Amino acid sequence: MEADYTKEQRYIKAQKKIKDIKGFYVHLFVTILVIPFLIFINLRFVPDFHWFWFPIFGMSFGLFFHWLGVFGFAKFGLGKDWEEKKIKELMNEDNQAKFQ
Repeated sequence: MEADYTKEQRYIKAQKKIKDIKGFYVHLFVTILVIPFLIFINLRFVPDFHWFWFPIFGMSFGLFFHWLGVFGFAKFGLGKDWEEKKIKELMNEDNQAKFQ
């Protein structure tokens, strides 16, 4: 029964990860579509001032943090696995301190 429970947990976790990855790619696709449109609008109607840099910066900033949330924290060792490992490590240290 325990093996089925952990298998189901892993499946749910994998589903969530896939949903997060899909959300990132939708965000990336929208960014790729919107930025050229904004550049066109800016250069067509207000060519003297290039305001399109502001939304490009903002959208890129948001996209970077979305990427970081989906893929990046694990690369820096701060993902969900890190949290679980750290909790187990602290619990083991606490148990060892009780027996000394």
